[in-house]
This record gives sequence, C-alpha cells and structure tokens, in this order.
Amino acid sequence: MAATPSTPPPSPAPPAPPAPPAPSVAPAPRQVPPVAGHAPWEAPGDRGPRTFPAPPPPAPPVAVPVETPTVQVPLPDEPAGEEREPGPDLTVEVSVPRPRTGFVGSRPPTYEPEPTALPVARPGGLAELVADTVLDGARYGTCTLRAASVRGDSARYRGEPRRDALLTARFGHDETALVLVAVAAGARAAEDAHLAAADACHWIAEAVCRSHARLSEDIRSGRRGDLKSGLHRLTDRTYGKLRARAAERGLAPEEYTATLRCLLVPADPECRTRVFFGIGAGGLFRLRDGSWQDLEPLLPEPAAVTGAPVVGFGSPPPAPEASEEGDRLTMDLGITTAPPLVEDPVPPPAEPFRFRASVARPGDTLLLASPGLAEPMRGEPALARELAARWADAEPPGLAAFLADTQLRVTGYADDRTGVAVWEA
Repeated sequence: MAATPSTPPPSPAPPAPPAPPAPSVAPAPRQVPPVAGHAPWEAPGDRGPRTFPAPPPPAPPVAVPVETPTVQVPLPDEPAGEEREPGPDLTVEVSVPRPRTGFVGSRPPTYEPEPTALPVARPGGLAELVADTVLDGARYGTCTLRAASVRGDSARYRGEPRRDALLTARFGHDETALVLVAVAAGARAAEDAHLAAADACHWIAEAVCRSHARLSEDIRSGRRGDLKSGLHRLTDRTYGKLRARAAERGLAPEEYTATLRCLLVPADPECRTRVFFGIGAGGLFRLRDGSWQDLEPLLPEPAAVTGAPVVGFGSPPPAPEASEEGDRLTMDLGITTAPPLVEDPVPPPAEPFRFRASVARPGDTLLLASPGLAEPMRGEPALARELAARWADAEPPGLAAFLADTQLRVTGYADDRTGVAVWEA
C-alpha cells in the first residue's frame, strides 16, 4: 500500500509593523475670565494689560496638637533569672489640669485678681524694692515644704509694696540640719513696713544660724524648756535691733516694727517635732483627718507679765529715816545720799512671746499663716473647706498649685497673704 505524502504546515504570517507615534498636542492654556470693569488704578478706556483676580487665600494652618504629659507605667517585677519578653509600650497619656484660682463666698471681691500698679521706685532705694510674689519649696526627711507670699489686692491696686516678708533657710548638713521658715508682717499704716518685716526675718535667721547646732539637738532630744527660753532670747534680741533701727531712722518704735512667726523643722527623718515661735498676730493650723485644728498658743493673762516695782540690781541699801530737818543723813558723816534705785514696773510687751512644740503624724498638714491669711481662714468657713478639699490628697501640691491655693480670694480680705505648709509623709 503506497504511502500518501503529508502536506507541510502553513508558515506563520509576518508581524505587523508598529504604528507610528501620535503627534504630541500641547495642552490648551487655562482660560481665566477677565474681571468685569476696571481696577481702581486703571484709567477709563485704557487698552493695556487687564487685571486678573488674585489667587484664593491660603488655607489656615492646622493647629499642632499640644503634647500632653505622659506617665511611665512600670511593668510588674519578674522573677529573678527570667528574661522579660518585649511587650507593648505602656506609656499612658494623662492630662494635667491647670491650677485653679478664683474666689470663695457669695460674690467676687471688688479688686482685680491680678497685679495692676507697681510700687514707686526712688534713686538710691532700688535695693529696697519688693517683688509682688515669692514662692519656695523643699523636701527633707518625711516632710514636704511649700511657702508663698503674695501682695494683697488692695496693695496691688494702690501701687504699694508687699508688707509681708518670707524667708526660708537651711542650716547644717545631713540629719543635724535645721530648716527655718520666718514670716513677718509690717504695720499697715507705716511707710517702711516692708523694710521692718524684711529686717525681722533676716535678724532672726542670723540668730538661729549661730545657734542651729544647739537648737537641733534640743529639738531631737525633746528639751522643750531649753528650746522655749533660748528662742525667747533670740526673738527679744531681734526686736531690740528693730527698736535701734527705728531710732536710727528717727521713728517711734511702733512705726518700725512687724509681727514675726517662725517654724523650725529638723531634717532628721526620725524626728517629727515641729517648733513654732514668734510674736504677733497670725495663725497656726493643722489639717488632720480632713478637719482643721487651730493650734494658736494661748496668750498669758496680763497679770502674768506685769508685777510690782522691784529694786534694781546693785541698788544701795535702804537709807535711814529722815532727820527733823528733812534730809536723809548718814550717821556721823552728815552727807546727803542719793535715794535707792527703784525700777518702774516692767511695761508689758505689745504682743507676748508665743511658743508651741508639737509632734506630727503621717498625713498631717501644718499651716503657718500671716494675718492676711489667718483672718479669712477663721472668718470665712468656705475658704477653710476649699483648702481642706484641695489638700486632702496624700501627694502635696506643686509650687504652682500651692500658689493658686493661697490666692483664693475672699470678699472683705484684701491684705497681703503669706502661707507656709508642711506635708507629712
């Protein structure tokens, strides 16, 4: 059987040539309609260039969010020898409220809440200028200290200097160190009241500095009698210097004086004794278990600080009876002698010395106040309640928050305010 030859497959068609590129066409320019009419600066009928509308105003910038404070949350402790696996970031963003200021009571005070007029400055007296506000703080042992002194609303309005003075100082080192806070308030009607208050704070601080080692030992050993007598002497010397400075300025003693209230806090964490001493009006309060306690020392009765005339030290013995001639003659000499030196009754001090030593408990808050803060604390219950609520937390407020707390305004109380608070851990 003859084989039939097979037909070869057809050859593939040649590929088509590529199409030529299309000619590029320039895009038509954007047609901007002209502005109807003429611009103000174009002359009528001017055939020059036309004025076109300005581009649209740019979009307002997007406000950048303010970074909020963050708190690092620690991971729980892992057993020793085990490696911690990398986990998610536990940083938590928390918002911190601004310090709250304002007023308490039925209506706001008349004066503005912020400073307005500055005190007048004179050539040669620039060193006597006083800042409107003083703020300080520290932490020693188991206590945290906050102190603030603010010019009153009345003084801010009238352009008068702050009459309250505040001084904080540490004497010594380590556990034997002693912290002193001195608060002085000058007389309201005296022109140099702010200078007298500053002098009182500086002079009592110098006296305590020279005796701080003995005072610290007495506090930590509980020698209350030695403390009271020693601090009384130091305070008397301070007021003696104030009287001498008044004489130098040609002023009466009552025209150059100030109330003085001080607080001694040992840095030893094992000692919780807090010592208050001073002369003059003000307040000493303690916040315990959510309630305020008035710790102002009781004043002695007037009869306790006065007495009958006494014969002075070194006086001669009593003279014999007068002769018929009426002269006091000694026997056989016939010379006249001076009468014995008899001292007048000791004038009672304007304000007696105040002293109190108390032992703090954990959670207590001790408040030393000038008259401008003590008076509304006693006279406006709403202020005491508000401060008790703000200071109820175990953590003391920061400096800015404490300043806002002391500036809570009360109608009818516009004097300078100075407050020193001690939080016990």
